[in-house]
Amino acid sequence: MPVQSTEKVCVGWREWISLPDLNIARIKAKIDTGARTSCLHTFKIEEFEKGDVTWVRFWIHPHQGDDKHVIQAEAPVLARRVVRDSGGHEQLRYVIQTTLKAGELCYPIEMTLTARDNMRFRMLLGRTAMTGNVIVDPMHSFLLGK
Repeated sequence: MPVQSTEKVCVGWREWISLPDLNIARIKAKIDTGARTSCLHTFKIEEFEKGDVTWVRFWIHPHQGDDKHVIQAEAPVLARRVVRDSGGHEQLRYVIQTTLKAGELCYPIEMTLTARDNMRFRMLLGRTAMTGNVIVDPMHSFLLGK
């Protein structure tokens, strides 16, 4: 199990993130203090059962502007929640738990899955995933490196 850092790390308004549980080595994430929950762009989701547990299989285009590179991932469903986007639209989304790695940070976060085709970033890192771990410097980008 990853160990949570005891010191806060300064991050920029966008950072390179790794999601090793999902085999995503690198994805550009917008650090979004206005979003409660983190979310990941998925263009297809399938629900299935493994024993008595509900899982989702989903497909991701991890790179902005590149719809040819595809990663398929699976995760147990933690919950389904209604999420309100910045435009006030509500959507029922799957919630999963996965490990976030960014620079020296490494800890589990909750993440919703949704289609973000029209959005610039394939991932948003919400404030719940940042609480106690990061300080955001909105004047900088990629403070944690690649």
